[in-house]
Amino acid sequence: MTADPPRLRADAQRNVEGIRLAALDVFRAGGLNSPLDEVARAAGVSKGTIYHRFGGRQGLIDAVVEDLFAERISGIITAVGAVEDPVERFEGYLRQIWLLSFDEPAANDVLLRAQPGSGMLMALCERASEVVGGFLADAQATGAIRADLTPDDVDVLIWERGIIARACDQRQREDFVRSCEHTLRGLRSAP
Repeated sequence: MTADPPRLRADAQRNVEGIRLAALDVFRAGGLNSPLDEVARAAGVSKGTIYHRFGGRQGLIDAVVEDLFAERISGIITAVGAVEDPVERFEGYLRQIWLLSFDEPAANDVLLRAQPGSGMLMALCERASEVVGGFLADAQATGAIRADLTPDDVDVLIWERGIIARACDQRQREDFVRSCEHTLRGLRSAP
C-alpha cells in the first residue's frame, strides 16, 4: 500500500495553479519552447518555483498538455469521426489538423513533436497517428485516395504543413488554406 502524496499548502497550491494557467497562455501564444522566464513572470513566481513544482519544461508541458491540446485533438477526432463519407472524413481531419497547426503555435509544436521528452505529448501524437491511419485506410478503400499513400506519408504531410505554418508566420490564413487544398487534391487517385 502506498501513501498518498503530501498535500500542498494553500499558497503552494495557488502557485501551482497560477503557473499552469500562465503556461497555458504563454505556450498558446509562443509555442512550447517559450522561455520559462516568461511563464514565471506571468505567474508572478520565480523560475526556480517552476522547477521545484514541475521539475522543468517537460513536467510543465505534461501538466498542461491535456488542457492545451488533448481536448482539441479529441474534438477534431470526434467531429470528423461522425462524418459518414470516408474521403470527407480523411480530408476533414487533415484540414482541421493543418488549420490547428497554423492557428496555434503550441499545437504546431505538438504536431511537430518538438518536445519528444514529454511522454503524455508523445502518447497523444501516437493516438492521433493511429486514428488518421484508420481514416486513411477507409478513404483508400473507396478508391478515391491514392493507394500508394501510407500512414507515414500522412504523418510527413502533417509535419510539412506544420513547418510551413511556422516558417510563414507572415502568410495570410486564406493563402495557407488554399495551399492545403492543393495538397489534398494531390492525394486523390487519378480519375
